[in-house]
Amino acid sequence: MEAASADLIHLVLGIFGVLIVASVIGYVLERRLSPDGSNAAIENLNARIKAWWVMVVLIGIAFIAGRAGVILLFAFCSFAALREFVTLINTKRADHWALAAAFFVVLPVQYYLLWAEQYGIYSIFIPVYAFLFMPIIAVLRGDTERFLVRIAEVQWALMICVFCASHVPALLTLHIPGYEGRNVLLIAFLVIVVQLSDVLQYVWGKLFGKTKIAPRLSPSKTVEGFVGGVVSASLIGAALWWVTPFTPLEAGLLAFVITIMGFFGGLVMSAIKRDRGVKDWGHLIEGHGGLIDRLDSVVFSAPIFFHLVRFWWSVS
Repeated sequence: MEAASADLIHLVLGIFGVLIVASVIGYVLERRLSPDGSNAAIENLNARIKAWWVMVVLIGIAFIAGRAGVILLFAFCSFAALREFVTLINTKRADHWALAAAFFVVLPVQYYLLWAEQYGIYSIFIPVYAFLFMPIIAVLRGDTERFLVRIAEVQWALMICVFCASHVPALLTLHIPGYEGRNVLLIAFLVIVVQLSDVLQYVWGKLFGKTKIAPRLSPSKTVEGFVGGVVSASLIGAALWWVTPFTPLEAGLLAFVITIMGFFGGLVMSAIKRDRGVKDWGHLIEGHGGLIDRLDSVVFSAPIFFHLVRFWWSVS
């Protein structure tokens, strides 16, 4: 436990150091290029940096609070994300019972099962039981208009916002020989690598981006940004091997996998936003849009990361 605490402190100090440097750069750029707030790019950059300060502090507090704090944090994130998702889907009065069940039964039960470390149940609770019972609850209201679309959208919301997101704190349930009491560092590894990949793809894209990779989904994403961001984040993941049970090569390969999944997660969620005609999922986080706008890459990478680690490194 002492080693885990020391590693976590070093990691947090490093993150704060990066944020301090970013804040100083943002301040200098604002003073020189946007003293009156007219430069939208710089103002957006500083808003994002401020938002990251808030998010890092909240995550840090959750980590300090231990297992309960982490599970409660992600349960709240799932609730907020599910609320954002539901505001953009096709629902009717007949769906209210099903939605209530999603928020106040399925979500808390999923996180309780995580707390109880019941892998055999929480791994299938939503994709099997919730997927079967949600349409039963909805159909009892007797409204069949666009029924398939309505129930499928609610199921998809649960899958993304609750099931996939819950695999981040699920990392705490893994039993890895020689790594006891340090699982919170796996969460830090996952979040840092995936989020840095997003940032670095943006930076590489701004510096060298020319070839649009998916212009209809996300005009700002380029091939150059994608390659630069994924390679950079994978190298950073390899450099963070010391907080994981992996070798540097294993850490780099896992970082590569989760950054790829994170990229495609961002594309999928962008496609949903385009389909709904909105730019952001919400306005919860200044400079970042909604919570799903920050979770999209993490929720797609978390289940893959969890199961790879469970299969190759965990004894249960």
